[in-house]
Amino acid sequence: MRRLPLKPHQLVLALGGAFALFTIASGIAPTLTGWEEESEIHRPIFGNIPTPLKVAFYAVMAVTLFTVAWLASIRIKNYQRGQADDRRTTKTNAKRRLADLRAGVYMKTLLRDPAAGIMHSFLYFGFLGLFLATVLIEADHQLPESLKFLHGNIYRAYAFGADLAGVLFLVGIGWAIARRYVQRPYRIRIKTKPEDAMILGTFTLIGVSGFVTEAFRIALMGEPAFEKWSFVGSPLAQLFDTWSPGGLADAHRWAWGVHLVAVLAFFILLPTTKLRHMVTSPVNMYLRDKDRPKGAMKPMPNLMDPDLELETFGASVIEDFTWKQLFDTDACTVCGRCTSVCPAHATGKPLDPREIVLKVGEVMAATGTPAVSPPVGTDAEITVGANNLFERITSEELWSCTTCKACDEICPVNIEILDKILDMRRYKSLMESDFPTELGNTYRAMENSANTYGMNQGERGDWAADLDGIAIIDPSDAFDHEYLYWVGCAGSFDDRNKKTTRAMSKLMQRAGIDFAVLGPNEMCTGDSARRSGNEYLFQMLAAQNIEMLDGMGVRKIVTQCPHCFNTLKNEYPQVGGNYEVIHHSQFLEELVADGRLVLAGASLEERVTYHDSCYLGRHNDVYLAPRNVIGSLGGIEVVEMPRNGTKGMCCGAGGARMWMEESIGKKVNTERSEEAVATGASRIAVACPFCYVMMEDGVKGQGREDDVKVQDIAELILEAMDASPATPVGGHFQTGL
Repeated sequence: MRRLPLKPHQLVLALGGAFALFTIASGIAPTLTGWEEESEIHRPIFGNIPTPLKVAFYAVMAVTLFTVAWLASIRIKNYQRGQADDRRTTKTNAKRRLADLRAGVYMKTLLRDPAAGIMHSFLYFGFLGLFLATVLIEADHQLPESLKFLHGNIYRAYAFGADLAGVLFLVGIGWAIARRYVQRPYRIRIKTKPEDAMILGTFTLIGVSGFVTEAFRIALMGEPAFEKWSFVGSPLAQLFDTWSPGGLADAHRWAWGVHLVAVLAFFILLPTTKLRHMVTSPVNMYLRDKDRPKGAMKPMPNLMDPDLELETFGASVIEDFTWKQLFDTDACTVCGRCTSVCPAHATGKPLDPREIVLKVGEVMAATGTPAVSPPVGTDAEITVGANNLFERITSEELWSCTTCKACDEICPVNIEILDKILDMRRYKSLMESDFPTELGNTYRAMENSANTYGMNQGERGDWAADLDGIAIIDPSDAFDHEYLYWVGCAGSFDDRNKKTTRAMSKLMQRAGIDFAVLGPNEMCTGDSARRSGNEYLFQMLAAQNIEMLDGMGVRKIVTQCPHCFNTLKNEYPQVGGNYEVIHHSQFLEELVADGRLVLAGASLEERVTYHDSCYLGRHNDVYLAPRNVIGSLGGIEVVEMPRNGTKGMCCGAGGARMWMEESIGKKVNTERSEEAVATGASRIAVACPFCYVMMEDGVKGQGREDDVKVQDIAELILEAMDASPATPVGGHFQTGL
């Protein structure tokens, strides 16, 4: 973008001027050339339209196109207020970008919700078909006689295709009207605005007036036989058989004029209402690929550098976001899918992910030079007086987020909602110290004790006191083992998760794995600090861990905590730590598949449901490994919760919520544990220490701890191996990912 002689908004304006001039030229050229179609089987363009109206058509269309370009350019000028974000297309990412664009153009992401997807497909592809029909007839109009193509059988096919597109378009519009104003699902109902009626009304007028104009044209032509291929226009034309030629001519001109006005209205609505997502959404999908892993937060400079000259950290004003973060507020379709899957919103918390996107867009729009329309219409009493994000977004909204990434995962146009929340959290924590009181205690524990529990580091290895063969190494020694087992704070200090640590250690020993642990020398990875915005504390802990690991020569790490897994694997490379990191579910899957962990005869006669960890699943796309591990047991009956895999619901502990109290609405872990218990499972399997705690507390809250047991997958495997010396039986796991 920096290499262009024009800034992006200037380039768009220049392109608009070029299109306007081209439109004028295309109106003048046929008059000068006099090229006419000689075939009888064709559609005479501008038939029955007098010359003054033709001139007006091209003039008004040229002015409209330039106006649209100007309106688009001032929106793009708003995006340029943002920080740099490298979203260039390269040889490495070109294939992925094109795949993402195809997914958007083909409606693949919208079709995750079949009803909404099919409705949008009818509307979208119908509109594209009508647009293509317009382009083709205008192109044919400009060509010399020898090159004209819209005649004979080609015209018949053209007429049929154009009517088919019109039918699909109107069916889609009718469906959309019924969905918004009759069916009225919650996520759509709460954001229905007058502009929705205006858009749907304009679309309806375009479709209906198009068919009516076609019918009058065919009737005026005497209903020639070849027009039977216009299977909508031709039957409609028969309704006017008794009309006089003069009446038909007048009616045709009026219908043509109404159709033109509707099309011009569409062009003006395109950049000024949420209809702009017809353009911005596919572009946003094309720009999806970024230079960091899916589970990693945006990197920040070294905050411990004494020469660092940054005056502010995180995001508090529009200019603190990147241009991409600003652009995707205009890609929002206001569909509310993010709202429908947010665990905080579902349990009565103040957070609504869609509102975060729209509110950022509102502040950007209101403080632009000049101001532009917001992403979607707002209530009259809502005003934005300054370029401060917190005029519209409250601390309660930000701290309600569990960072589960469900909103990002389900968004059909790939809006990066979580990044915005985390950037604002960074500002709240680093610049204003505006965070829940409980987090202050956690920060002090991490800073003073190097763990989130505030426990004595000397007790980190106590879980291994009565286990033989567990190597607890000293950082001053070279690391001469194949794997470092990163136990994590919960696995070291929480009594429930110590059982997981012990079980995993025994399984690795049985598989003959050469591993060691750091014990008292292991420190928190800093996940909770970073996800709650305290980047300084994260970098401090990361620097100490990286110095220790690199000094020992550690290369391979096994973790049992998805949060440690994500941080070590995806975020430590940002601060210089590069290791091969594998989660214990993946490691167990490998050990079973390779035959190093022998499950011959291992059986568990239980009904089990598996709860997906957000940081293992949506942050790292690990869904099948834990399921395959459980499914390797014989006798087991596995049942999925309604929300599973990519649609799984958070336990409520992510984003440092583990250390905060829930004082508003229903507890997230209560909601999720009720869903698990409702499956009739006697065991709830987890693969995350936070999930372990939250799910067990939720089960206890229901008084079901005696008949429903929560266990890590490592515990399940070890129990089955110890209890079942029978012949091997392969379990089978079906999933609805």
